[in-house]
Amino acid sequence: MMSDCRDCTRTKLLRDAVAEAGRGLPEIEPGMPVPAGTGLSRRSFIARSAGIALAVYGGSKLTPWALDDGIAAAAAGKQAPVLVSIFLEGGIDSLSVLFPAGDPEYYTLRPKLALPESVGAAFSEDSRLRWHPAAAALAQLHAEGKVSVLPAIGYNRPDHSHFTSRHYWEVGATDPHVRSGWLGRYLDRSGSADNPLQGLSLDKRLQPALATAKVPIASLDGPDRYGFSANRKPHPLERPMLDAAAQLGAAHAASRDQGLRQVGEAAQQARHLAGELRGFGAIASPVAYPSSVDQFPRRLAGLAAMLGAGLPLHCVALTATGHYDTHATQAEDLQQGLQTTADSLLAFQRDLEARGIADRVLVHVWSEFGRRARENGSLGTDHGAAGIGFLIGSRVRGRMIGEFPGIGPGGLDALGNLRATVDFRGIYAGLIEQWLGADAGAIIPGASAFARPTLLK
Repeated sequence: MMSDCRDCTRTKLLRDAVAEAGRGLPEIEPGMPVPAGTGLSRRSFIARSAGIALAVYGGSKLTPWALDDGIAAAAAGKQAPVLVSIFLEGGIDSLSVLFPAGDPEYYTLRPKLALPESVGAAFSEDSRLRWHPAAAALAQLHAEGKVSVLPAIGYNRPDHSHFTSRHYWEVGATDPHVRSGWLGRYLDRSGSADNPLQGLSLDKRLQPALATAKVPIASLDGPDRYGFSANRKPHPLERPMLDAAAQLGAAHAASRDQGLRQVGEAAQQARHLAGELRGFGAIASPVAYPSSVDQFPRRLAGLAAMLGAGLPLHCVALTATGHYDTHATQAEDLQQGLQTTADSLLAFQRDLEARGIADRVLVHVWSEFGRRARENGSLGTDHGAAGIGFLIGSRVRGRMIGEFPGIGPGGLDALGNLRATVDFRGIYAGLIEQWLGADAGAIIPGASAFARPTLLK
């Protein structure tokens, strides 16, 4: 049975209230940050050209027809790189995912929770470490050069509150007063005013990292949860009208008038997307995803299908299977969540490869902090500092970023927590510059102070 601390439970309740119109916010203590995206307008739209029902945040002047045109026009343009942000909720125990096998201090700090030296695959980049058996899928991708491991990522003067630390990661700054997400600020500078799919939260609510100030973004429970109409039956002439518009568009595909040519291309793309998305009621994947009551595998399968269908996605955020606030009975809870998460990430990578679009997608996996090195009296671990993260994809460099500091003298801080060897803001700056091709200095506060490791091949 999972044992969430009060801070973690309260964080979830508050963020749910932020995302649901009319519920209001639970009381926030002085000094606690308000989640990014609080106050953004939320409306429901049917994107007929894409065949999906969306909750759209921001873009208060956006009409349904402008939304349709914006999505179709974006899909007809140059395909953008896709960044997928995946959150491991609760603070995953990095000293279990990659554990220091053979270190006597590890077995002293964790006499009951320590994994035996004989299990899991060896971590090829540091002979002190081995992979948790449940992370075998990540070990496989790492062996293929498709995973970069960040074994001790965090920030200086770490905050041990779920609420505050998660907020820092979501906004890309150790500042409780920032109200927009780091990916949202990127989209405000590089996105468009009429394509909410540019920032997609695969969830029933908005992922705060995507919270913008200027451009629209969207949330979607899953691409197989869609409809072509809102509170009414679809018009019987809808498909013939799409066909007719596409035929007119094709007639102007070679027009010398740039505006007419663009409108024609958008009309053709609208019909294409409508046809492609009609089959999403039962997602057809070229690979098998893990069977789970959790929605994470289904959402990843749907995301791959959406990308394969040509939807103009750019930044996507979702939460992984499992809850990692393992104050008690850690071994069982970590095993279950990590197994499904790792297996789903491997399936997603294979799905992208089968569709021929793997080079366009980079996955960033993060958690708000790691766990204490010493086990507690409830067969669990308490809130720590530095944690573990991953970059996954065909184009990642596939090399460790930072280093594992060890759990001996100098590796742990005064509270017995793993010290960070790389700052998450430097990783964000690197993703913005090297993957998204934008100026990190305009998006991450104080970006010049953080080193950018080489992230891509």
